[in-house]
Amino acid sequence: MRILLNAVTHTYVTGGAAVDETTQSDAASTSFHNSEGLRTLLDRLQSNGGTGWRTDPDAAELMRYAADRYAALARKHGLDPWEAAAAAFDAMRAPATLRADDPWAIVTRAVQVTCIAEERAQGLLCSVHQARRPRVSSYHDAERFSDREHALLDYHPAFRTDPVDTPREPSESPREVERAVEDAISLFILLGWEPDRSRGGVEYICNRLADAPSRASAYESLRRDYAARALLDIPQRAWIAMLRAVLGFSDQVHEHTVAGRGILLRLLVGEHLRSLLQDDDLIADIVGNLPGAGG
Repeated sequence: MRILLNAVTHTYVTGGAAVDETTQSDAASTSFHNSEGLRTLLDRLQSNGGTGWRTDPDAAELMRYAADRYAALARKHGLDPWEAAAAAFDAMRAPATLRADDPWAIVTRAVQVTCIAEERAQGLLCSVHQARRPRVSSYHDAERFSDREHALLDYHPAFRTDPVDTPREPSESPREVERAVEDAISLFILLGWEPDRSRGGVEYICNRLADAPSRASAYESLRRDYAARALLDIPQRAWIAMLRAVLGFSDQVHEHTVAGRGILLRLLVGEHLRSLLQDDDLIADIVGNLPGAGG
């Protein structure tokens, strides 16, 4: 930026008086308006390590022309024309601009990208370097809650939740679940299981089922629950039989069969305990794996 300011404000002084180079400036002011003229001027300015930007009077004219050329683009993005000129200055010093087929096209595109990044940086409250990154520039501009006529909390879905204490309409579901659990316990008792083991096992399975995402996952978790089996004093073979009876078979082969549904689901969908007692396969599995009967 200091080089840019020096280029804009530079005057030659000889013998204590400023030398009038209006004729040279007028001639140069038209030469860099086209791409080849700009290429020639940039080649001259960047020779000798770029010292021409400080000493050549055409540099000041070039920067004034750039400020005028990109003034509309700068105002479109809420910037000062000289900010666009500074972006043009950076682009002109790039070696790629000198080698380009159309140097002015390269400079214009660089100024446009810089103006967009400057505007996004002001809106996002971040640096221009960050605003150039797509993952940052994709966000909307920062805004205060008070900037809107209606509070953001009133309409934005991120701040809305369903009422947690809405009274539920009376339902028979809890009663039906309790009845199904009691019928399942009664089935095991009627088939010779001890009442304590029957109630403890079925209730434990139902509690774990309520916390599981599915019957299959509950079955697999309970099958490996050795602590619960020891606490309920149920042998391994009898425990697996109880799981199969209550939850059903968890494999895909039996998924849509009576055996795959399990007695708990069958009772919940309306089957009666009497019909379960007529299921020979179910009865044989439960009776054949009674705790203490060879297992």
